[in-house]
Order: sequence, then structure tokens, then C-alpha cells
Amino acid sequence: MSGSYTQINYGLRPAKHIERKMLCEAFRRLSEFGSLESYQYVGFGSIYFTDFILFHKMLGLTNLHSIEKDSYNAHRFSFNSPFKCIQLHFGESNVELPKLNWNVRSIIWLDYDDPLDGKMLTDISLITAQCLQGSVLIVSTNAQPERFDSNPLDILKDRLGKNNIPTELKAEDIHGWGTAALYRRIITNQIEETLTRRNGGLPAGSRMCYKQVFNFNYADSSKMLTVGGLFYDEGQSAIVAKCNFDSLPFVKGHDSPFRIEVPYLTMREIRHLDKQLPNNKVEELITQGVPPSDIEKYSRFYRHFPAFGEVEL
Repeated sequence: MSGSYTQINYGLRPAKHIERKMLCEAFRRLSEFGSLESYQYVGFGSIYFTDFILFHKMLGLTNLHSIEKDSYNAHRFSFNSPFKCIQLHFGESNVELPKLNWNVRSIIWLDYDDPLDGKMLTDISLITAQCLQGSVLIVSTNAQPERFDSNPLDILKDRLGKNNIPTELKAEDIHGWGTAALYRRIITNQIEETLTRRNGGLPAGSRMCYKQVFNFNYADSSKMLTVGGLFYDEGQSAIVAKCNFDSLPFVKGHDSPFRIEVPYLTMREIRHLDKQLPNNKVEELITQGVPPSDIEKYSRFYRHFPAFGEVEL
């Protein structure tokens, strides 16, 4: 079966593009734990390797691992791999993740195409149980609500396990962005439960902690959730404070997401707005005919806003 890369060019999704740049900016703060060059990156590169290219060029990461489940087209992934420092691993993530070296600080982006399921929760548990302090885990998953011509709660229980679904959950709770909120809750619970087992018997001060840093909602087509954060030892609270993640406007350490809503603007409108930014007083920004809501959205993302164009090489 062909992967989703045959239907979607991941480099040309504007909200995803913004999210990727925001993640990259936050990753720079990890230098308080050690040099970024010493980190390994684990992700799903697809044939485009967009995040691998960005993180290699902007962060200097050279220990790069891409897990590709479409082993039938291994030759195509190998041909499109942009750098010699990318190691390709063909197979399901449940099989390939345990084979990696987790005795090194890691940035892991489990960027799934599909709705959250039990196999994904297994991946999350494996990484949580083994990752080194100073590591970051990010999980992206399709959060489009289930079709309501069937019983959505039964579908969720079948896919995720009855014990992972809150008993008080009602069908109306997963309308709109409610599914994303539910998935964030389940992922966070999985991390916390795994940490409880990992920390069992360890003395105070040496237990592993988790701090949520990211909680993005966006929709280039389907609704998507990206949630994740930092693992650190209890004794490293001062280092976490030096990272100062909370000073970044897109960092969300709680239930409320940072929603990436991309306005549709012309290049002339973008250039005109750029001349007026940065400006904390959004009401002062003026561009002929552009709705204030679109101006406000652009002002939030302008530093990470993508610029797509046709280039003949």
C-alpha cells in the first residue's frame, strides 16, 4: 500500500510549515542541556524529508534516523534522502524504535498520518520508558472527528482500548476540536503512567519528569493535533528554567491549544504588513481590504510564515 506521501506534499502545507519552524525555534533552547549537535533526531521523513532538512541545516543535527513503514518503496526513500547522515530504518515504528540507541539525548517527532491508536500509544510508552533526560518527544496525529453516522465512542474504544477513554466522555464532546483535546489527554496520560512505572523505587530528586511544551491544533485539510514536551530529572529544574520555553508565544503547557490558522494573503499584502511588524498593538496594523481577523492571524505567525513560489532550477 502506498503511503500518504503519494497524495500530500508535506513541504507545501502552510500550517505544517509554520509548526515546523516553531518547533525548530523551541529546540534551540535545548542547548542548556548540552550542544544541539550531540542530539539525535528520530522522525518519519517520508520521501520529502522536510523536517530533516530544516533540523540539519538550522540546528546542525547530524545523527538523524528516519523510520519508513513503506519498505516496498525503500529504493525511492533512499534516492530522495538528502544527506549522508540520515539513517533509514524500514518497518513499522513499533518494530524499529526499540532497535535505536536511547542512551543519547534525543528529539523524537512521531508525526503520524492516522488517528491515534493503540500502536501509537505503545511507541509513546517505549520512548517515555527509555529516553534520556533533556530529550523531547512530539506526537502528531490526525484529529478529525469520527463520522457520526456510526457510534463514534464505540469506534474510539475499539481503536484505543476502553480503559483509555474517559468514562464521562459523550459523543458531543468530540465534535470539532474535541477529538484533538481527547487525544492530547490520552497521550499525556500514557506518558504520565509510563513515568510512574519508570520512577518506581527511585529516590526523590532522581525521578524523571515531563513538562508539556507544545499543544498545536491546525488544519491544512484534516484537523491535526501536535502535542509534546521535555523529559528531565527532578534535579534539573534550574536547567529547565534557563531554557525559558514559556517566553515563546506559541508554547502551551496546559489544555488550551495554540491554534495555527493561516490567513490567505497576497505577497503585496504580506510585504505591506511586514513593514509594520513587530507591533503588539494589532489594531494599528493597516492593509487595504484585509479583514482584521486575518491581520491578527498573520501578526502571530509572520516570522514563521511560509513563502511558496515557482522556481526553475
